[in-house]
Amino acid sequence: MRFRFLLSILSLIVFAQGVIAEPTPAPLPPKTATAVFGGGCFWCLDAVYQYVPGIIKITSGFAGGNTPNPSYDQVCTGRTGHAEVIQITYDPSKVSYNDLLNLFWKAHDPTTLNRQGADTGTQYRSIILTTNPEEFAQAEASKKKAQTLFPDPIVTEIKPLTVFYPAEGYHQDYYSNNKQAPYCRAVIAPKLKKLGLPE
Repeated sequence: MRFRFLLSILSLIVFAQGVIAEPTPAPLPPKTATAVFGGGCFWCLDAVYQYVPGIIKITSGFAGGNTPNPSYDQVCTGRTGHAEVIQITYDPSKVSYNDLLNLFWKAHDPTTLNRQGADTGTQYRSIILTTNPEEFAQAEASKKKAQTLFPDPIVTEIKPLTVFYPAEGYHQDYYSNNKQAPYCRAVIAPKLKKLGLPE
């Protein structure tokens, strides 16, 4: 009797250990890709793309120039060669690179050289920085297609990305954190309204 009781207890312990020893597998993280666009002030593009399903993260920063690790003040001089850009990390199973490109052409005026509205200088130029030959080809094809939407020539620069530098912390999610700031109310909110996006 005692032997059977001990055997039952031992079986329960082994069963419990077996249950505990098999943890639930963690879900696999989504496969991600990145896109880097510049279309004037990076605060504006960040505000536009934050509503796109499938986007995981948006980082405002600088790219396209030669000055290593530039500050915002340096880029504002127009002498670094960098443009204000956003780096979009996204899930390509939910949103495609072409989808992001299509919104890019709507989110700014790609026909004004080194300018978006009152923001002037090479740091505000329209630019697409690609990470592989496939992106480059897609960007060129998208640009050609978008040209039919504009009476003036598109001046958007398309070139391979060499390095992306994140901007200072206070530039990240700027619109979300500063909706009452004069620039946000005068420039970004009307842009979102025009695109039919939440303000």
